[in-house]
Amino acid sequence: MPSSPGLRPGRTLPPALLALGAIALWGTLAALGVALAHVPPFLLTGLALCVGGLLALPLSRFEVSRWRVPLPTLALGVGGLFGFHFLLFMALRLAPPVQANLINYLWPLFMVLLSPWLLPGIRLQAVHIAAALLGFAGAALVILGDPAGAGQQAGGWSWGYLLALLSALVWASYSLLTRRVPHFPTAAIGGFALLSGLLSLLCHAWLEPAVALTGRDMLLIGALGLGPMGAAFFLWDMALKRGDTRQIGILSYLTPLASTGMLVLVGDRAFTWNIGLAALMIVGAALLGTRAKPGA
Repeated sequence: MPSSPGLRPGRTLPPALLALGAIALWGTLAALGVALAHVPPFLLTGLALCVGGLLALPLSRFEVSRWRVPLPTLALGVGGLFGFHFLLFMALRLAPPVQANLINYLWPLFMVLLSPWLLPGIRLQAVHIAAALLGFAGAALVILGDPAGAGQQAGGWSWGYLLALLSALVWASYSLLTRRVPHFPTAAIGGFALLSGLLSLLCHAWLEPAVALTGRDMLLIGALGLGPMGAAFFLWDMALKRGDTRQIGILSYLTPLASTGMLVLVGDRAFTWNIGLAALMIVGAALLGTRAKPGA
């Protein structure tokens, strides 16, 4: 596909490297979300997405006309960005952050398995299925291997796990369906993010109490918007437009390793055996998936 105007670096960087850039930024998402857990979820989602959306201005040479897309494409973009982040931030509040975070990272599995259903001309190879199952087993181990917490706040944890799973489905579907809609410039994602952010802020004004944000809160929200809820979107879109969705989806299993490591480092959660083993299985799934032959 042709590269997007104003995004010259994407013409030379390979899709895997673009995807790894997005993955590295997403490694900080859950840790920042936990650090900002006291901020109402609609407010947090709205402010961060607005910051991320503004990154598209220099990428589009400050020509907002380049953000124009058909209405179905706009609905897909807003639903994907708003739905994924709101569900994830709610999951991180209702379930133990490390477990909810790893469950959320089932979205690479869904990307792999849904590719032949949502994208024409795509079929799975045996290595794709093997890698996807290994990654799924690693994520399942996060829940089943934590008997010490099984009896605490079971109802809340169950809802949190469900929301984390739904957020994974939303992101996988969004990532794949962007290949089904008419081609749009990557800079148009800025419009998706800004509209999603404004929708979130309206929901905050209607449904959530007003809160006062500290200077630290604003710095963290800025980092959230510039990185995992900003630049990562543009890198991810460029990778999907140029690469094999099955291999990129499996490569994304590397994200839980970085993300879980960040949560353990900044939180008070011990790195238990099941989390360590699950991380190894998920990374193994990513490595296995890269052995697949390109093409259908």
